[in-house]
Amino acid sequence: MSDAVKCDIFPLKPDLLTSANGAAVTANNWPARRSELTELILPHQFGGLPPKGERTEVLCRARSMPRDMPGIRFHIYEVRVFFDATRSLSFTLWLWLPPGEGPFPVLLDGDGCWRYFHSPRVVQQIVARGNIAALIDRTEVAADNPPEHRKSGLYRFFPDAEFAQLSVWAWAMQRAVDALLTLPQVRTDAIAVTGHSRGGKTALLAGATDERIALTNPNCSGIGGAGLHRLKGAGSETINSFYGSGNIVWFGELFRKCRYRDAELPYDNHFLHAMVAPRLLLITDAYEDPGANPAGTYAACLDARRVFELLDAPQSIAWCIREGGHAHLPQDYDTLLDMMDRHFHGRTVKRNFQRKLFPELKTLLQSPKP
Repeated sequence: MSDAVKCDIFPLKPDLLTSANGAAVTANNWPARRSELTELILPHQFGGLPPKGERTEVLCRARSMPRDMPGIRFHIYEVRVFFDATRSLSFTLWLWLPPGEGPFPVLLDGDGCWRYFHSPRVVQQIVARGNIAALIDRTEVAADNPPEHRKSGLYRFFPDAEFAQLSVWAWAMQRAVDALLTLPQVRTDAIAVTGHSRGGKTALLAGATDERIALTNPNCSGIGGAGLHRLKGAGSETINSFYGSGNIVWFGELFRKCRYRDAELPYDNHFLHAMVAPRLLLITDAYEDPGANPAGTYAACLDARRVFELLDAPQSIAWCIREGGHAHLPQDYDTLLDMMDRHFHGRTVKRNFQRKLFPELKTLLQSPKP
């Protein structure tokens, strides 16, 4: 166990470093263990992922220089995914680019349906550090208004599909990566993804299942994202609470059948953390956001760091829990940009990305009662 925290809740269950056959996991057999983790969590929690499609085409629809953002170029692209000769789906990709030819790292946010990214303050802080700001609206591919979501976007072609809303939204981020990789301005080894709340769950799923994504940053993502099922702080979301909100449709059918059985799942969300390894993972959260289970999220980070250490990438997992509540604030983007500065731009960053938190961790976390 890392020296960050030592208490008897670790290693978390199921153990990341014990294979299904009971064998110890090593760096050499980690790819096989990663496949086991994927096969456990992906079909159950998310209903699998949609098909990639036969091809993805990218069309630039407009270019401009926003008056309120001097020196920044703004491009609008149409991303169209073809499934066969008669079925295709398109969505919009917005880019704000720094001066120069590049190539530049990219920060892709999937929450175009929300207000956080649209602030000139956020876009300007991304571009000022030498990055492309990229945005999609995940609700273009699956509406976020149950039960109408099954009548929109990708579900029009796959009405009986098992994949859940989170899977469709993650699929959209991955198809946006398809598009970004065709653009000469993009540094193909330096694509980061982020999102908030349900968008954070989306970003983590996208990054955990797509190795082209170099840096994954779920923000306040909670249960089904970076927060644990088996160990929760007071006020944390549960599977049952998603029934109360109507948002259980975000998840796969097998997961939905586990109402009141959070602690009995054959996996936990530290699997998603580990599936990102050895690529970069930054978890951002907030102390006054109990629903997102910040203490359980921190515990998942500590446990997953064993995998990053095993793969000789101990600094590739990072976390930051700030004061405040459930929001995607400019300071959250600042934290992510510091991570991009360090790993993509090679800049010196003073921030400690692995601070010791929650000294009373064991007493804060409890197994949910049926």
